[in-house]
Amino acid sequence: MLRDKTKSYELLLKINNAIVHQTTRETLFNALARELRSLIPYDRFSINLYDAERKFLSYFATAAGIPLSGISNQPRPLEKGIFAHMVIRTREPLVIPDLTRQTYFTSVENMLTVGLTATMVFPLLVRNTVLGSIHLSFRRAPEDMDDLAEFCRELSSQVAIAVDNMLSHTKLKEMNEQLQRQKTYLLKQSDDGYEMSNLEFVSPAMNEIMAQVEMVAGTDASVILTGETGTGKDFIARHIHKISQRRDGLLVKVNCPALAPSLFESELFGHSKGAFTGASGQRVGRFEMADGGTVFLDEIGDLPMPLQAKLLHVLQDQTFERVGDSRSIRVNFRVIAATNKNLEDCIREHTFRSDLFYRLSTITLHLPPLRERPEDIPPLLRVLSASQARLLHRPAPRYSDEVVGDICRHSWPGNIRELKNLVSRMIILRPGQEVSREDIRGHLGEATAETPGGRFPTLDEAECAHIAKALTRAGGMVGGAKGAAALLGVPRSTLQYRMRKCGLSPEDFRSQAVAREG
Repeated sequence: MLRDKTKSYELLLKINNAIVHQTTRETLFNALARELRSLIPYDRFSINLYDAERKFLSYFATAAGIPLSGISNQPRPLEKGIFAHMVIRTREPLVIPDLTRQTYFTSVENMLTVGLTATMVFPLLVRNTVLGSIHLSFRRAPEDMDDLAEFCRELSSQVAIAVDNMLSHTKLKEMNEQLQRQKTYLLKQSDDGYEMSNLEFVSPAMNEIMAQVEMVAGTDASVILTGETGTGKDFIARHIHKISQRRDGLLVKVNCPALAPSLFESELFGHSKGAFTGASGQRVGRFEMADGGTVFLDEIGDLPMPLQAKLLHVLQDQTFERVGDSRSIRVNFRVIAATNKNLEDCIREHTFRSDLFYRLSTITLHLPPLRERPEDIPPLLRVLSASQARLLHRPAPRYSDEVVGDICRHSWPGNIRELKNLVSRMIILRPGQEVSREDIRGHLGEATAETPGGRFPTLDEAECAHIAKALTRAGGMVGGAKGAAALLGVPRSTLQYRMRKCGLSPEDFRSQAVAREG
């Protein structure tokens, strides 16, 4: 039957149809073993893969038929498989009708022990590369062994292609799973502590803002978020992305003040290998990473004018070229920008481009400072205490009504960020305890009314309160002629050390000047 070329081709086609739709190594091998069993009376069938770099053999799938003792599915040195070694080295088939004459090979003894007396081994060749070997062994050599060998020579080419395709399919599947895991990780990282439950509000102003956020999120309209430092612009930007149709893409944040003009294009557009000194490989830029997602341009008002023109071109066309590459890349992203500046004033002062402003300001949402919505402070205090306590692994302190009242009366120049810092300090200093008015006096940067018979502040508390007042007057600046260190008459390094001891951050006070003007 196998001498008939037409019949042989029909059989090869039948085998090909049986294995072509398989999606795993085991199912491919089993389908092949089943089809061969109906044509060739083998007693053991296996496929070995060859790792040319490590010089190792491994099974493509679990062998069919009689098992061999001392042979595991773990990778083994090429020398351990003498027959596979021979066909991989010579790239020619090996047919041995009588193994009893080959007893000087260790592997032959294993085969003879289980009753296998004949074998055929064929190399798996694809594009002049040896993938491994295919083995057919018998208890008794078939009478038409030469015809079988000729048929299996042709079959091995077909099996090699199927094995190569399956290995490529498996590799691509694993890469896709790895990329999916990386994407999931990046999505979680991009949240940067975002939890909707952390945003508590009861004020009419914030209810109106959040109603607008819900309407805006369902569109691809560009949004500008305005408001003082620490009012939650970053949080709102993440929330818009999280409830939008682009939630499965990345939110890529661009800190505009940190973009050095010399690295602007490389950072946002990416670069090709060798584009400049030090470009040892290709780099994907921020805009390309945000394809299908959202670009968040934080503090857009601080972007220098020359860079604004480059940014405008990309926002208009959503097309750019990597540094050192002439090919255009088209991306699809949504834009959300944030600033603590009045951009219309910046346009009049010629520090911000009007065309970029109109490109970004399809929707403008202004986040009011905490001093304009003091009714939001108690719920924020509650949720921030719970979230920071989990983060710091300490019990949250308790706040009396008097202390909450003092906190609500504070002007909060640093807004929610300043409130969050206070909460963190109280968790560290008063874990699980009740916070007194004296505890918060030195942290609010202003005097808090004493209760009758209240204890006198300690020297450390008085020092912290004095430093806070200096930082408030200096607008959060530590060094310089008008900085807090100059006001206090101490070196900058000394002040920074004492600020760390008090748990004070200059960021809490940097919007003080803006707060006064407001």
